[in-house]
Amino acid sequence: MGLRWQDWPDGLAARLRGGCAIPAHPLALHADRTLDARRQRALSRYYLDAGAGGLAVGVHTTQFAIRYRGLYEPVLRIAAEAASAHASAEAAAAQPRTPILVAGAIGRTAQAVAEARVARGLGYHAVLLSLAAWKGASEDEIVAHCAAVAVEMPLFGFYLQPAVGGVALPASFWRRFAAIDNVVAIKIAPFNRYATLDVLRGVLEAGAADRIALYTGNDDHIVADLLTPFTLAHGGHATTLRIVGGLLGHWSVWTRAAVELQARCRAVAGDIPADLLALDAAVTEMNAAVFDVAHDFHGVIAGCHEVLHRQGLLEGIWCLDEHEALSPGQADLLTAVVERYPQLTDDAFVRDNLHRWLS
Repeated sequence: MGLRWQDWPDGLAARLRGGCAIPAHPLALHADRTLDARRQRALSRYYLDAGAGGLAVGVHTTQFAIRYRGLYEPVLRIAAEAASAHASAEAAAAQPRTPILVAGAIGRTAQAVAEARVARGLGYHAVLLSLAAWKGASEDEIVAHCAAVAVEMPLFGFYLQPAVGGVALPASFWRRFAAIDNVVAIKIAPFNRYATLDVLRGVLEAGAADRIALYTGNDDHIVADLLTPFTLAHGGHATTLRIVGGLLGHWSVWTRAAVELQARCRAVAGDIPADLLALDAAVTEMNAAVFDVAHDFHGVIAGCHEVLHRQGLLEGIWCLDEHEALSPGQADLLTAVVERYPQLTDDAFVRDNLHRWLS
């Protein structure tokens, strides 16, 4: 029997819809490219102690190749156990929070359904559904695939930018996708204003704006996404939709600062402070260094690893694919953006807690 979002723990759906920061979880490896379970657990502890609202595991930042190395279930399990321990520790708090656990699901229907079942068995709440394997398929085929996976688990939709393997998806698709009752959120990551509006238009026309939480994955526009009131006309009425949080590889680094930034954006009422709006450019510059925009994102995973390695959270920057590494000049760019925008980092927070997370 599948999981419905209505079966979630009390308050979980409201917190997702209220907005939070969800880092896309990296993969900790030893030099021989085997799983470093101790540091994998430390990363989860770091994110949760930093105030992240949940964890996204088995996604691009975790490296899709974990599926072919027998690591999908072990990696999801480590994060689930860390989240359970964190929730237990918070049980006595005035407002205990259950971390929102999101598992990546990829491939055609049989594979995505199988992965959703693994995630459900480990206590995950939703799957972030990649549609990259459906390039060239019809809209009807893709919608049917999504509906089949939704029978197993609540869906976190994902508009991945076509430049890195995503499928171009019009507003008509997003209207049909949003009409699936077990869809709870959408990560909007086409890196394209027009395509971003297609998602919002689809959700609005499906009448699903109250059910579906909108999360940014537009790493080139994080702050502006969180601050913009998207007021769209439909049926003779104007409705304002908001992107309430982010599920981001960018937020797998400097996570404490990211949590604070997301909260600050959500707290704005009325006029947007100029200094907050100005952070959009600063965050985008930092992202360009981490994600290796200069080399078409080749060093994106290694860039995240490099930040975490410098902080001591990772032993090295190894990826499962030995050809994935920093691009020429990327390390210098990372050093430069940290020097320019130290307020957007969290080195002191990590330094003060690293021994505890690694214990």
